[in-house]
Amino acid sequence: MDDGMQQSGIPTPRMLSWARNSATYRLGRRMHTEKQLFDAISEKAREKFDGISGPQVKALADAAVKFAYDNNGLNDTAYAEISTHSGIRSGKSKRAIARKLSMTGVAADIVEAAVADVSDLNAALVFARKRAFGPFRKAVLDENRKAKELSAFARAGFSFDIGKTVFEMSPAEAEERLCANRNF
Repeated sequence: MDDGMQQSGIPTPRMLSWARNSATYRLGRRMHTEKQLFDAISEKAREKFDGISGPQVKALADAAVKFAYDNNGLNDTAYAEISTHSGIRSGKSKRAIARKLSMTGVAADIVEAAVADVSDLNAALVFARKRAFGPFRKAVLDENRKAKELSAFARAGFSFDIGKTVFEMSPAEAEERLCANRNF
């Protein structure tokens, strides 16, 4: 037992202090969702405290999450909005962004609201520029290259219509559209 750890489901004051400090440290380094913080505190508590019971781990993680909310350190809505904008800027599709947010534990209604105004066409243009596809292509287009590019759009979560639209744009039209949408 570590520092007279209680065998009940109630964590010791030392454990609670550790949970608050650990939450502060983690949130100071990067944004977390509620689920990410809960899981991180739970995992670390099992490593740090020998013989800790399951109810104590849950109580510590709950206390850390409550502490973070009380101090405005957690906001899944802000996390979803920031991740969505980041995803668009890096050429991720609406579908890929929503999947990633769901995997990090953001509630479905928050995910839906965050990706509601996402333009897959703008994200697909960024994707095409990064991969030198469509209007940004440097190589000669043949049937194999065409299939490869359209397949890459599909694997990235873009619809066939979006991929085809980007594929058929002129370089000037694509650059103009990207410049017009710099505010995302």
